[in-house]
Amino acid sequence: MVTNSNSLALGALGDPTRRAIFEHLGERPLAVVDLAALVPVSRPAVSQHLKVLREAGLVRDVRVGSRHVYSLDPDGIAGLRDYLDRFWNTALHSFKARVEQQREETP
Repeated sequence: MVTNSNSLALGALGDPTRRAIFEHLGERPLAVVDLAALVPVSRPAVSQHLKVLREAGLVRDVRVGSRHVYSLDPDGIAGLRDYLDRFWNTALHSFKARVEQQREETP
């Protein structure tokens, strides 16, 4: 079942710019100014995308001096991963069953 947090996370990652920001944060924590240099949008737009990602539980921030440094939120990602793992596990079980069925049908 899709929970509200999973729905928010999936929706947040549906935007290509947010996905790019998310992927950059997967490499290392970054401030808005650093992210703006990596994606083709302005700093205010990066801030808005980060707000959506934060509300979806995928990123968090810490204040370092006058800047906010963003990183991935392991708890939010774990919840999304658990949701997606259900589909992966179902696909693997279906694949295994099909392979076993083909082995039984082949002399």
